[in-house]
Amino acid sequence: MDAQSSGLGFVRRPPGSQRFLLFACEVLYRELSWLIARSPHRIDPIWLSQGLHDLGSERMVAGIQRRIDEIEPGDCDAILLGFGLCNNGTLGLHCAHAPLVMPKAHDCITLFLGSRQRYQELFAENPGTYYLTKGWLESGSNPLQEYHEYSARYKHADVMWILDQQYQHYERLALVASDPVEMALYRDQAQAVAHFCQRWGMRYEEILGSDDYVRRLIDAAGALSQNGRALPTGLAADLVLIPPGGEIRQEMFMR
Repeated sequence: MDAQSSGLGFVRRPPGSQRFLLFACEVLYRELSWLIARSPHRIDPIWLSQGLHDLGSERMVAGIQRRIDEIEPGDCDAILLGFGLCNNGTLGLHCAHAPLVMPKAHDCITLFLGSRQRYQELFAENPGTYYLTKGWLESGSNPLQEYHEYSARYKHADVMWILDQQYQHYERLALVASDPVEMALYRDQAQAVAHFCQRWGMRYEEILGSDDYVRRLIDAAGALSQNGRALPTGLAADLVLIPPGGEIRQEMFMR
């Protein structure tokens, strides 16, 4: 390998400069890209497929860890992770020579809603909610998409049995958007999914979210550029900082 290149194919940063890598699920592509473009810090994104979630937690961890292992000493000052705990799909992730920073969230819906408190409030009101966002509609999966994919391989009765097992306990389908314009752009797609989900009695609702949480993840680059060993209190409440050699543990996400 050329001495000036990294395992990820990037040119090594000049001495004295600071660089952050962002490994993130593609469902957060639009939100994070907008924030990265406006950050005063160099943050290079590596987008990972939403399909990793479908592989199960162990294979998801292995898939992300392989990409982290490609990073060589000196490639970056820290790694930002655009994931939640995701059914333990990020549990055990580690890097020997750079700190990891990730949201203190159990899943990405918390990130779209803007805070853990907002997620807890909505969960308490309607625990049986299936959430849709523009990222999930563009690159993720949903019951209607799964119906079409399964129908190409299985008989209709088998397809509906599979979907019944997955979705019969949901009571609501909610589209989360960051503003009214985004809501209007994705409403038709979300309502098509909601119409299909009437089979299970799901009602359709719309929720205005926020980019506050993902903004704090990007803000961590600025905080770490000043002090690479700790996050200020305002960020530490919502983010997990794992030092080099440490690993993501479940207790880090406990209240």
